[in-house]
Amino acid sequence: MSKKKKQTRSPLHRKRPARLSIGPAKTTLHVVTPGLQTLLVDFGRPRHRHLGVPLGGAADRFSLAISNALVGNSASVPALEMALAGPTLEADGDLGCVVFGAPFSMSSDQQDLRAGKTFTLHAGERLHIGSTPTGMRGYLCVRGGFPGSSVLASHSSLSPVAAGMEFVCSSGVAPTRFVHDYFKWNREPNMLRVIDGLQSNWFDLDIFLAQEYQVSPTSNRMGLRLQGKPLPFPSQELLSEPVSPGAVQVTRDGQCIILGVDGQTIGGYPKIAQVVSADVDKLGQVRPGETVRFSRASLADAENLFRQKQAELDEWVTRLLETSVCRGE
Repeated sequence: MSKKKKQTRSPLHRKRPARLSIGPAKTTLHVVTPGLQTLLVDFGRPRHRHLGVPLGGAADRFSLAISNALVGNSASVPALEMALAGPTLEADGDLGCVVFGAPFSMSSDQQDLRAGKTFTLHAGERLHIGSTPTGMRGYLCVRGGFPGSSVLASHSSLSPVAAGMEFVCSSGVAPTRFVHDYFKWNREPNMLRVIDGLQSNWFDLDIFLAQEYQVSPTSNRMGLRLQGKPLPFPSQELLSEPVSPGAVQVTRDGQCIILGVDGQTIGGYPKIAQVVSADVDKLGQVRPGETVRFSRASLADAENLFRQKQAELDEWVTRLLETSVCRGE
């Protein structure tokens, strides 16, 4: 009998090792419906106003910072800002998420959800963010943030998200973290504290401070248009000069405009007042049809109010980051 030859396999047929994935796992978040005005935002584009570039970014930075801290992100990590009515989203993997800001209604076919409490959006699960009974804007944050192209060191978008858009985010799950209902940074949402504007002596401040103003439906992120008893407008002209978010301008018809985060960098209307820094975030939560009043403050008051609010924010962010650990997958 002839000896059987030993068969050998070509190296080309050797079993290949399993492919190793490099980097964290990714999950794609699909935009099913975009909501009323959903924007990708961070802290905007500071230090560019001399170039005529508005600040932009989140209209309520305090809420964005708290929302990010709940899922373990730093304060300015990009998120989705929703206004009045939110989007419907679906993920193809697990995502650690939270919605914070105005108390938007939220629903899913797999779990009970509420604003201010973290949750894990599972693969194939559809998240519907509805409307809010109070306030104006909320922030959807995911662990690791939302991706986006950078323009002048910011990921804030210049146009709303659209149906069919996709965001490739880091996969992960979110341990339960929440903010207590008693925590309300915006305790007087319709009272705006102001210091005197550069042209405050052009007007009767008693008339300005005594009345209540209604927020016009034509208001947007560029500014809040107010409707009230017209202020007597002086027969003086003003050369255009720098303005900033929170500036209260008086138009020729005697009505007021409060500039928002998307407001222009220079303006020719006289400034009767300036909303203090501690209250600028309130402008992002005032709804059309609501009323606002002004309370006069000194420069020293404005500085103290800013320090108090910043200290409160720092305390909450530190506390949440110490306990908000999301597990990546």
